[in-house]
Amino acid sequence: MLTDAADNSRAASDSAPRIEVTTGADGATIALGGRWTSHSVHLVDEEMRRLQGQNGFSSASIDLSHVVGLDTAGAWLIERLSRSLKARNVGVTLQGAREAWRPLLEAVGEAVDRNSHASRPKRRFFLLGFLEAIGRATYAAREDFLMSMHILGATIHGSQMKLGRGSGINFAAIANQIDRMGVGAIPVVLLMSTIIGGIIAQQGAFQLRYFGAEIFVIDLVGILVLREIGVLLTAIMVAGRSGSAITAEIGSMKMREETDALTVIGLNPVGVLVFPRLVALVIALPLLTIIADLAALVGAGFVVWTYSHIPPAAFLARLRDAIDISTYLAGLIKAPFMAMIIGIMASVEGMKVGGSAESLGRRVTASVVKSIFVVIVVDGLFAMFYAAINF
Repeated sequence: MLTDAADNSRAASDSAPRIEVTTGADGATIALGGRWTSHSVHLVDEEMRRLQGQNGFSSASIDLSHVVGLDTAGAWLIERLSRSLKARNVGVTLQGAREAWRPLLEAVGEAVDRNSHASRPKRRFFLLGFLEAIGRATYAAREDFLMSMHILGATIHGSQMKLGRGSGINFAAIANQIDRMGVGAIPVVLLMSTIIGGIIAQQGAFQLRYFGAEIFVIDLVGILVLREIGVLLTAIMVAGRSGSAITAEIGSMKMREETDALTVIGLNPVGVLVFPRLVALVIALPLLTIIADLAALVGAGFVVWTYSHIPPAAFLARLRDAIDISTYLAGLIKAPFMAMIIGIMASVEGMKVGGSAESLGRRVTASVVKSIFVVIVVDGLFAMFYAAINF
């Protein structure tokens, strides 16, 4: 038994990794021996680190002739030593390695190269980053446009509750959405429009008073509210209130894979989810615009009465002279287009929601921001178009 124990101890000693360094006129020879594997390389890690910082020779030869076992951990220590010596301008050669170890040593070297390149921050010319950002934004806008056209086309074609087949329109769903998006928004639209109309009237009267033309504040309020402010503020309010709700509802269904379930049972997600909301918005937004126009004029009339002492009868008489049917229609015509924009962009962002709550929050924010931005741009385009045709 003593003999067996001695043999086992001698075998363990022979398999332990070891390092022998000999120096001469031609440089240093680093002879490695034993088993360089994950279970034993920790025994020589400290000695390898000291050897990496050793000076006094201009070339080194790493001899693997006496290594009896090698795995990734051992190959990495050898590669680390080689790179450290090369970094100090020491010529390094590797000899005595078995042919079976060559692929392992090369793979470890390539992995070290990849990690060093990945960890090194890339410094690029700022113009390249700017152009890349423009390219990514353009490509994202292209994807949004294609998806918007898909939703618009499916909506124009009809409800298409069944995939590939037209079917009856679900009037109950449309009425429910009109109640939520239209009737539910009346209080906030009334309050907002009344206050805005009063503010415009007060500021206009305050400035026109210096010129003795305070009566013309009625012209200002009538034209500005009916042509621009009424429909624009209503659309912005609907985008923030109803557009975000559409994105959140469709996005939450996308997260729970309910849209995929609709497809599995043969229903068209666009027809079931988007069509009723889009139709409801197209109906509700013009009606809300009418309410907003009336509320803004009432608020302006009250402020003109109390601030400028112009009675309501004079306000109405001057308003009839200042505006005509074209003034009223100029704002009302914009409402269906803005409703389509809000509904389509909200639906597109809802369909792009991923599987996390963070993605849902980002898409809801993007829906509101994009809708408001596009609504304002479209309002400006309408203003240019009206000016071109003298409408």
